[in-house]
Amino acid sequence: MADNPGNSNPHAKLERNAFIFIVFMVIVSSIGAIVEIFPLFKKEVVMEHVEGMRPHTPLELLGMEIYKKEGCYGCHSQQIRVLKDEVERYGHHSLAVESMYDHPFLWGSKRTGPDLARIGEKYSDDWHIAHIINPRSVVPQSIMSRYPHIANEALDTSSILNHMSALRFLGIPYTDHDIEFATEDIKIQLGILADEEKVESFKTRYQGAIIRKFHKTTKEITSMDALIGYLQSLGNKVNLETNTGRSW
Repeated sequence: MADNPGNSNPHAKLERNAFIFIVFMVIVSSIGAIVEIFPLFKKEVVMEHVEGMRPHTPLELLGMEIYKKEGCYGCHSQQIRVLKDEVERYGHHSLAVESMYDHPFLWGSKRTGPDLARIGEKYSDDWHIAHIINPRSVVPQSIMSRYPHIANEALDTSSILNHMSALRFLGIPYTDHDIEFATEDIKIQLGILADEEKVESFKTRYQGAIIRKFHKTTKEITSMDALIGYLQSLGNKVNLETNTGRSW
């Protein structure tokens, strides 16, 4: 009887020995992980620092928390791909650097509603208020849920110092001053505290941040102020005319 040709085939021997096959599989997979994944732990590999990029202000951070709490990321993405139809509809494609200070990333994976990566200053504050309270008042075909409670809900700032401290531990460049005066910075951004020296300090630390009362129908600081402050900041931190960056 002729010998089985497979007996002289090293690959066939490898496949017949489960232990050796698993060892080789782990080695090959590890090499792939080292080459593809490990470099991504250094932000500089995938992102570059560009003019205008800054961390979120305390108000925007709280607005981002409300955005997450209400599940907005479940129906709205924040990533515009390099596709002609997406760019024509939503604006300049998203840059990796625009998410460098987001923990967690809010790119989303579904678009029941439109992408929000460039929503900042596209609509007025009053439009956003009406849309959040009753979406169909401004977009009749909308299937978005109503969130009227946000308009009258006092903004909870009790966790902002710990939140910013935790983010600094993760690498966000907040200074001791940023953290210590976070609640004061919220009032400055809303135009409630008008001390000229403190306003200038805020503008220097958070270049390009919008300073105004977003929910103008009340003098109180509400969750609506924070949410709209966050939405109006999306897509406005990078000068897209001078910085092309890396896309997704």
